Amino acid sequence: MVFDEPGPPEVLQWRDVAPIAPAAHEVLIRVEATGINNADLMKRRGQYPNSAAAPQILGLECAGSVSAVGDDVAGFRVGDRVCALLDGGGYAEEVAVAATQVLAIPTALDAAHASIVPEAACTVYSNLAMIAGLGSGQTVLIHGATGGIGTFAVQWAHAIGATVITTASTDSSAKIGRQLGADTAINYKTEDFVTATLDATDGRGVDAILDVVGADYLDRNLHCLADDGHLVTISGHGGSVPLDLSLLLERRASVSATLLNPRPPEHKAAIVDGVRRDVMPLLESGAIKPLVHAEVPMAEAARGHALLESGSVVGRVVLVNARQS
Repeated sequence: MVFDEPGPPEVLQWRDVAPIAPAAHEVLIRVEATGINNADLMKRRGQYPNSAAAPQILGLECAGSVSAVGDDVAGFRVGDRVCALLDGGGYAEEVAVAATQVLAIPTALDAAHASIVPEAACTVYSNLAMIAGLGSGQTVLIHGATGGIGTFAVQWAHAIGATVITTASTDSSAKIGRQLGADTAINYKTEDFVTATLDATDGRGVDAILDVVGADYLDRNLHCLADDGHLVTISGHGGSVPLDLSLLLERRASVSATLLNPRPPEHKAAIVDGVRRDVMPLLESGAIKPLVHAEVPMAEAARGHALLESGSVVGRVVLVNARQS
């Protein structure tokens, strides 16, 4: 699935391309399913940072089976059921990826559900565990309860013993957030999330915030932080806004802004190692259940993109390769 110029979903085209072979450090995966991410939408529109240098075959994660292994690869063999964090290329029948970015599929998951694990798990773990240091007994504010990242983050934070506050745009979405494990779910259209967060924490604030909104929430997020709290944002929406350094200094708080896809290979390998050790057992046990909103044939990727852009999705939209299923 390729596109020649940025544009609406209809620019996506299913084409034959040259076969690929894995490099010495790579495995070749026969793709059964791939999750659609917001980053895919932004790349298709030409809005993602460094979009011109990004692979024109979209897809930042996939699930399927190993069809070939590079000469230097240990730990995987042909036929293994795997999911992987990709640099791109998941909207295809096969994709090559560094073995360090590959994970065994938990026995409880089919390919569609496994395909939406790598990007969400690595995003949530790298930001909330590795950067913010969130742990049991702490409190976290997670924006976007029903989004692809939010649904995973709420479940993960609940599973590790954190107190979870989340935001949503409707009462029904807030209810879903509570069903996923949130202790407090705030309808930000009818409540001020700063006031509600401070009320829920008896005025203390939260230890960590995972923000998917960007500039519009920056100042309000800072007012939700407890002393020594950490805000991690994964959205650049809204451009430049002032940063209240006096408030950061007063609270000894910190702010990090990160994107997963542009990270160098060694960073991705370290994140995947952490996910393998600390997150995959929670998927194996059923403590985290990936939410698939809809499965769409790979050849109809444009329809999948339009569905995600509609704003009606709870969880994720998955593209399925009919030839591989």
